[in-house]
Amino acid sequence: MRVLVAGGAGFIGSHYVRTLAGGGYPGFEDAEITVLDKLTYAGNRANLEGARCTFVHGDICDAELLAKVLPGHRVVLNFAAETHVDRSIADGSDFVATNVAGTHTLMRACADSGVERVVQVSTDEVYGSIEAGSWTEDAPLAPTSPYAAAKAGGDLIALSYARTHGLDVVITRCCNNYGPYQFPEKVIPLFVTNLLRDRTVPLYGDGKNVRGWVHVDDHCRGIQLVLEKGRTGEVHHIGGDVELTNIELTERLLKAFGAGWESVRTVADRKGHDRRYSLNDDLLRGMGYRPRIPFDAGLAATVRWYAENRAWWRALK
Repeated sequence: MRVLVAGGAGFIGSHYVRTLAGGGYPGFEDAEITVLDKLTYAGNRANLEGARCTFVHGDICDAELLAKVLPGHRVVLNFAAETHVDRSIADGSDFVATNVAGTHTLMRACADSGVERVVQVSTDEVYGSIEAGSWTEDAPLAPTSPYAAAKAGGDLIALSYARTHGLDVVITRCCNNYGPYQFPEKVIPLFVTNLLRDRTVPLYGDGKNVRGWVHVDDHCRGIQLVLEKGRTGEVHHIGGDVELTNIELTERLLKAFGAGWESVRTVADRKGHDRRYSLNDDLLRGMGYRPRIPFDAGLAATVRWYAENRAWWRALK
């Protein structure tokens, strides 16, 4: 079986590739893996070191390249995206280009090439904020940031190819991820790498914004389950085992370093900062999914990884 992973040199995509290449998904041990990645600032060939795969340097917006690369692949997973909310607020152009137009170009190429199944990897941020309870998969989309709006647009494009063209598309939406190889603009690696250098960490506003958290390995196992058993043309949520305010997350990270609140500086809140995200993932749990890595254990392991791999993140910072 030939599997193409778009955005496979990024944080989540590379974890999926390393696990797949290492035989971590039963029934896919012999998969021939192609990674397609544009290698923007968050894509890194070092993330794939030692992984058995063919690497293609390219863009999902490049229809001519996709027409050459895709034929013969049975499965495509689309991790390719611009993802950082602050960057999208400053300028959303790249987000629309990659997350909307790029997704359309990829879906069209998959349909033309006879790809058997496509997994579109998305985010809980497409729903906006929820005060209480949790979103189900049929919740209305109400994105706040240009990033989230672009991801929502890409999801709708993908679903249109399922409904109009008969392309076998499934969508996953996940809560916040953490783990090794995450680019240090994201909150956990940002805080960890700052604390490793005895620098302060920035806390937005009052710190009471709530996010769900899942280890990247659990997220990728959920993606694989949806790839194998997900319902065509439907959305599947992937959740973790904890929801935390940013204050609670900061407390855990400070404790890991024996640091106090003097290491925290309060910064102006982000524009349109959603207050709370929460996913109901009963659908996927009914298919056998459970997160395996408890948050506190996963966070401790993540802190150790950044402490032991300073050369990887120093070059990026």
